[in-house]
Amino acid sequence: MTTREDIFGCPVTMAGTGDMMAWNQTQLAFLAHAAATPDHLGKTISSDPGFALPIICKGLFSLLLGRRELSDVAIEAEQQARELIKQTPVTQREMEFLGALADWNRGSPKSAGDRLDRLVLENPQDALAMKLVQAIRFVLGDAVGMRSSIESVIPHLTSDDKAYGYALGCHAFTLEETGEYALAERIGRQGVVHSPDDAWGLHAVAHVYDMTNDTKAGLDWLTNRTEAWAHCNNFRYHVWWHMALMHLDRGEIDAVFSLYDQQIRKDQTDDYRDISNAASLLSRLELEGLNVGNRWEELANLSECRTQDGCLAFADLHYILSLIGGDRKPAVSNLLARMRKDAASEANEMDRIMKHPGLSMAQGLEAFGEGNFTQAFQHMAGARDAMQTIGGSHAQRDVFERLTIEAALRGGYLDAAERFLKARTDKRAGRMDRFAALRIDELTNWRVVAATALMRRSFRQNEYANFWLRNDVNGGI
Repeated sequence: MTTREDIFGCPVTMAGTGDMMAWNQTQLAFLAHAAATPDHLGKTISSDPGFALPIICKGLFSLLLGRRELSDVAIEAEQQARELIKQTPVTQREMEFLGALADWNRGSPKSAGDRLDRLVLENPQDALAMKLVQAIRFVLGDAVGMRSSIESVIPHLTSDDKAYGYALGCHAFTLEETGEYALAERIGRQGVVHSPDDAWGLHAVAHVYDMTNDTKAGLDWLTNRTEAWAHCNNFRYHVWWHMALMHLDRGEIDAVFSLYDQQIRKDQTDDYRDISNAASLLSRLELEGLNVGNRWEELANLSECRTQDGCLAFADLHYILSLIGGDRKPAVSNLLARMRKDAASEANEMDRIMKHPGLSMAQGLEAFGEGNFTQAFQHMAGARDAMQTIGGSHAQRDVFERLTIEAALRGGYLDAAERFLKARTDKRAGRMDRFAALRIDELTNWRVVAATALMRRSFRQNEYANFWLRNDVNGGI
């Protein structure tokens, strides 16, 4: 085994006969969310079974998938890497990757992200560490940490660096998630010029248009660039989901259903991210009073098999949406029971997020599905301020904000509904989207009804008092 340099100039402990091209392709594919990533990774491992870093990455990639059975794969990868490193010492950089895998295996993805972030600070050219930090902090909903990390990288890269376009894409997304929309759009567009296959950067620009309610620009941006995500793994379904959201905001419902059936759920996969795309879209449609047919059935069937996962609150909440949509009450109860058990243990970071806000929101979703809007609102409102910690983006978590607002309206909490609608619009560059505009109209109508009822009640009470006053003056009855 010798120390060799990869495409980014980073040292790796790899046999001279090992396939460096396959390792470089693995990293580039990971940066581009390419479907070919596991193939390149497998080829790298086959070419040099003693090369520990790709085995470590296999473990980290497995944990990012948020599936209970893949936790075992990650533990095995850590054990295998440790055995290899006993036989052949590796660089300190590779040891830090192993440490990150061990941190996450022991229940602390935050520590894993922190450890890899230190590598990024030491060497901003380390594109693998850079992208993994972004992925881990995304799972934790840490947009500020994502931005801080990538902004430590950007000043040290030039347009000649292989990772430059991908780094700009990461930067654009963090800018959008922290509210700098104009700069996010500019940086995202620049990144796609440098790396046309960077679906992450392309989708960062789509996020800007979602948050600023510029659906025409968003559809123009995505429609003309479908080749930019054709090569992707399941991330391609997510980009189609963004296009569907834009059509929904424009009231173009036929286009939404067409994208749902032909793209978003064409393959009916059981990855939690794919289920979350679908469940959140169907929920949005139903909130607009639309009939989604039997589309909940396949999501509920898949989600019934995931009730005991407990890897991510984000995943569990979308499983619950699917189970409620498919009227699977026993499965909802099973999932909630498991969430309560995890929340009670507080054994690790994910369990603490499961306790709050996960369990509160889950209970709110259950109550909403049963038509108990008072209870739904109370649970959801209690979870609301901490929802960012479940991970994902503003756009992904917005389904829970919409449901909270809807529960407030249906439960009669009109002041809270108005306050939440204003906060949501403020976050979205002050631009009111279709959902908010319709709810503001609904809120106004409810207030008119409430004021009319109050006036009538006051009138009746006054008439009642006047009746007794008149009869008392006349000597009673």
